[in-house]
Amino acid sequence: MSIFEYNGSALVAMVGKNCFAIASDRRLGVQLQTIATDFPRIYKIHDKLFIGLSGLGTDAQTLYQRLVFRNKLYQLREERDMKPETFASLVSAILYEKRFGPYFCQPVIAGLGDEDKPFICTMDSIGAKELAKDFVVAGTASESLYGACESMFKPDLEPEELFETVSQALLSSVDRDCLSGWGGHVYIVTPTEVKERILKGRMD
Repeated sequence: MSIFEYNGSALVAMVGKNCFAIASDRRLGVQLQTIATDFPRIYKIHDKLFIGLSGLGTDAQTLYQRLVFRNKLYQLREERDMKPETFASLVSAILYEKRFGPYFCQPVIAGLGDEDKPFICTMDSIGAKELAKDFVVAGTASESLYGACESMFKPDLEPEELFETVSQALLSSVDRDCLSGWGGHVYIVTPTEVKERILKGRMD
């Protein structure tokens, strides 16, 4: 078993019309044993920028703390919020810095940039970015997430339609993966509000 699969995870970010959704499962396991069923994988950087960290839970928490520190420094120096593109470059640089002993994380970054244009991207554990215009996935359930998102995604979805699409994609995908699941955690972000919802899924 790969170290990336040790705790299990499922992450997906999807783009809508001037909005985006980012969703994760809620299971924290040690291989096949479930430890917690309310583990947060999605972290808020500011109102229009979120990061999801799949992979090893301990490394995800450490990396998040470093990112919060760097983001606060940026806000103090620049007196403005960080753009998603800038934040993606920061995450990539922090990961590449540790390339010989990497953080075992696969981040998913989602945010609203200039003129509220949604931005999503994912990267590997050493910071190689992969940009997308529709959706990105990460974690142990990524293969089934690709299939579900590929078949369900439509461009320019409204926030509520986007919520339904990303929720159905997540719930149907984690049922195909025994290392992730136990419900879902979804954020729908628009220029004016952030909606957070908890999904109930199969509890096995």
